Amino acid sequence: METIQKYFTKLTEKQLGQLAALRELYTDWNSKINVISRKDIDNLYLHHVLHSMAIAKAIRFRPGTKVLDFGTGGGFPGIPLAILFPETEFKLIDGTGKKILVASEVAKAIGLDNCHPTHLRAEQEKGLFDFVVSRAVMPLPDLIRIARKNISKKSQNALPNGFITLKGGNIDGEIQPFIRIAEVTPLTQMYEEEWFKEKYLIYVPI
Repeated sequence: METIQKYFTKLTEKQLGQLAALRELYTDWNSKINVISRKDIDNLYLHHVLHSMAIAKAIRFRPGTKVLDFGTGGGFPGIPLAILFPETEFKLIDGTGKKILVASEVAKAIGLDNCHPTHLRAEQEKGLFDFVVSRAVMPLPDLIRIARKNISKKSQNALPNGFITLKGGNIDGEIQPFIRIAEVTPLTQMYEEEWFKEKYLIYVPI
């Protein structure tokens, strides 16, 4: 939590309380349903929560914005973002029911009424959203091919509607089809911790 407060200095007491509650909730649920690597649960805040919150460094969603978290797993990046943006609607989808159960129970436990985890494959999602966000779910061209249909044509934020994804490692091949329009931001521009080296935020307007 100290690391989060270092980078996000204007959190309300409610937001701090919701973020602080995540450790116990995810530790408990992870012992029943494995949504985070057992070896990684001790790094929950750095590797999962703060990583997810990098999207909030790239854009401040305006009230009324609708965001689809594609392949949310246990609720990342959707749950941390829903805490940060209480006036933005987040729909979290995943094809694995057990993972959605965890995300649903965590969201319910901390009173996130703007967060809607749903057991659904992306191909079945029919809704329109301002942004699709994801965290290392699948190659970027596949993600955009499947979810392009879900991007609304009417923009209401500082950034035009599109995809915001968090990726690691060599991303050259993935962004090649979008090289003229993709904006790539190394997370080392946002965070100083060693773990964020070779991790990137990619924004592709649609």
